[in-house]
Amino acid sequence: MKPLATLPTCCPSLTTHWPLPQAMPNVVLVSSPFDPQQLLEGDFQRCLIEPPASIQRSVAKRQTEFLAGRLCAREAMRQLDGRLHVPLIGDDRAPVWPQDLCGSITHSTGWAAAIVASKQHWRGLGMDVEQLLSSERAARLAAEILTDNEMQRMAAGPEHQAALLVTLTFSLKESLFKALYPLVLKRFYFEHAELLQWSQTGSARLRLKIDLSDEWHSGRELEAQFAVMQGQLLSLVAIPA
Repeated sequence: MKPLATLPTCCPSLTTHWPLPQAMPNVVLVSSPFDPQQLLEGDFQRCLIEPPASIQRSVAKRQTEFLAGRLCAREAMRQLDGRLHVPLIGDDRAPVWPQDLCGSITHSTGWAAAIVASKQHWRGLGMDVEQLLSSERAARLAAEILTDNEMQRMAAGPEHQAALLVTLTFSLKESLFKALYPLVLKRFYFEHAELLQWSQTGSARLRLKIDLSDEWHSGRELEAQFAVMQGQLLSLVAIPA
């Protein structure tokens, strides 16, 4: 499928690829670099994307993040099944996907991505990208992100992996929330999930520590995956149909 019309200078390309280690059938992932300094007046209109009032009032960085993420989401849906749709922002600040689709949008410094799939194949998709934390920042944030068990495992592990582990735990829990929230419609926080294990090859396993529903109860475990690329960490939690 050929891409849509000319892209704005602030989001110069849309790339369909799979940067994560474990292939997943029946999903489309599209990413784009973005540069807030290249955002021009009228870019939203030219892209046929209507920014909500909160975005219109925001700074160029937030506007460009939003535009890039929605361009990725629209292109991913177009490639998945041919529809042209831009997800709005719901009252809970999450993207509003068509009822028969699930998806996730994420962005970090200069990079945005969206992943979509039919609910015939996947019930929930949660994707998150984060800048790798410095050792100093990871040390400051660890107690806010890690459970007691996670803190103990980090302390027992190699010191040089600590910053990566805090970044990974943060990102995986964000992805877990994005995947599960549309299914349970309940908010939960860092202390309500635990990273049980992870490998250098990009696999990970999480466990819930809270009852969110009869199905998603404390002790329920979920698989995840991640990749480190150009100073950023991308993670994904996918729930099969």
